[in-house]
Amino acid sequence: METTAYIALSRQGVLRREMSSIANNLANMNTTGYKSERMMFVDHLSRSRSGDFIADQRLAFVRDVASYTDLGEGPIKQTSNPLDVALHGDGYFVVKGLDGTDQYTRNGSFRLDSAGQLVTQSGLPVSTDAGAPIFFSQTDTNITIASDGTVSTENGQIGKLRVVTFQDPYNVQRLAEGFYTTDQQPIDKADASVVQGGLEGSNVQGILEMTRMIQVSRSYSSAQKLMDGEHERIRKAVRELASTTPG
Repeated sequence: METTAYIALSRQGVLRREMSSIANNLANMNTTGYKSERMMFVDHLSRSRSGDFIADQRLAFVRDVASYTDLGEGPIKQTSNPLDVALHGDGYFVVKGLDGTDQYTRNGSFRLDSAGQLVTQSGLPVSTDAGAPIFFSQTDTNITIASDGTVSTENGQIGKLRVVTFQDPYNVQRLAEGFYTTDQQPIDKADASVVQGGLEGSNVQGILEMTRMIQVSRSYSSAQKLMDGEHERIRKAVRELASTTPG
């Protein structure tokens, strides 16, 4: 197979993976705290030797090297639920995973379990800045969460939601259900801005993702046409060679 076909195949492979990323973003347009995924590419240039191209045109073998998370803030939607909280700016809430390790999330849709503990919708305990869980008694009815994350009721202050950042915000690994993990040491965010009664929506912009999907689809078709033309050129060359070869 010649260089042109290899290049077209590399382009199609990358486009398929990019389309999968776009589809995942669109599927999570309404997921609380979801951050869209983007792909990173690298081009390896090769000067074309085919007669189908002008002499100085170069072709690029494309390779996707990584994906990264768009950390842009999503819109905050008011819910009027006192246990719903959102973050302005960067940072993550800290929760305890099933294995006891810290996990991080932008999804502040919390609830109380049967013991009165503040947990995520999947039941993971929410941590305070002291690393402790948050419990409410049956007499705690008026729950307020201040902009700095301090949790109080009519019976007094209970604790303060732990909000953290990281030295390298992109070096975090995405888990299921909007949770993240990292080997970095968390940095407590002293100037956290917490909004009670609201949830951060997905930062996926549907129109832009649909535009990207159309562009990827057209690029894939263009690469397929290039491959079809290259195959036809090779078949034509083989037929001409066969017809000129002495029997």
